[in-house]
Amino acid sequence: MRPIVVLGAGSWGTALAIQFARGGGPTVLWGRAEDEPEKLARERENVRYLPGAKFPPALTVEPDLRRALAAADDIVLVVPSSVLRAVLRQIKPMLRDQARIAWASKGFELSTGKLPHEVAREVLGPAVPIAVLSGPTFAQEVGQGLPTAIAVASPHDDYALELAERISFGGFRAYTQSDIVGVEIGGAVKNVLAIATGCSDGLGYGSNSRVFLITRGLAELMRLGVALGAKRETLMGLAGLGDLVLTCTDDQSRNRRFGRALAAGKPVDQAIAEIGQVVEGYYAAKAVHQVAARHGVDMPICNFVYDVLHGGVPLEQVVKAMLSRAVTPEN
Repeated sequence: MRPIVVLGAGSWGTALAIQFARGGGPTVLWGRAEDEPEKLARERENVRYLPGAKFPPALTVEPDLRRALAAADDIVLVVPSSVLRAVLRQIKPMLRDQARIAWASKGFELSTGKLPHEVAREVLGPAVPIAVLSGPTFAQEVGQGLPTAIAVASPHDDYALELAERISFGGFRAYTQSDIVGVEIGGAVKNVLAIATGCSDGLGYGSNSRVFLITRGLAELMRLGVALGAKRETLMGLAGLGDLVLTCTDDQSRNRRFGRALAAGKPVDQAIAEIGQVVEGYYAAKAVHQVAARHGVDMPICNFVYDVLHGGVPLEQVVKAMLSRAVTPEN
């Protein structure tokens, strides 16, 4: 069995590498210099991002990117969507001829409005098999080995199945999917809606308001997904509804905590700095706003989040505008 290489030693990259290795399959974790790969190899634990999750024996840490890629045919990228294109360009000359590429990046590319699979196709061409891993997951719980389910989506059925079988071990279960568009849209939009529910809870609006935002947020997600070619049943599955509910209801979500910080009156820059990691929803709000406008899709909740984050509109004013919208049919 050839090793799987996971590129990105943050919390989620580390958790995925641990899970791939739990079943005994050789797994290589690569991190940037600032992620201190030598320290990870020595301590057999990512104390900074995933404390308490010990590395299985099958997991090794490789600080040299070229050496890491030379050993594997299957590469999993766990990097922010904003740098996905740059990382793909960096590794392309180092890939083996039979390389297959998957990623766990969520969100539209800000400069183009493209989904990750579109970026990958542009950089790698049509011949390289591709896949995406997404779903309702918190890295800390995966690191602890708690029961978890994700979707593995690929236009190549055999690749999706092999990845799903490789990562499924213990309480971790992967389901295969062919609707890569739907899986990626779920991951792109849910972080924006998590900011909205965080704001609502931070303002003390209660459970009714939270469920209202999740339900109507799901309607927005599905409208955009269908406009871009996704299947409705995908958006009602793990990578759509599942990921949305998880991110909107638990403070392990950075985006939800970010919304709560905004509701407490903290400026955007301060709230992001206090989170201490990338807040994907901040960037996703702008990208979703642009993509929805381009396709003529009505997404009022996402637009309100955009107004707060990128339009300089006070949160209280946005809430008042949202609650005073004209009555419309639910469907």
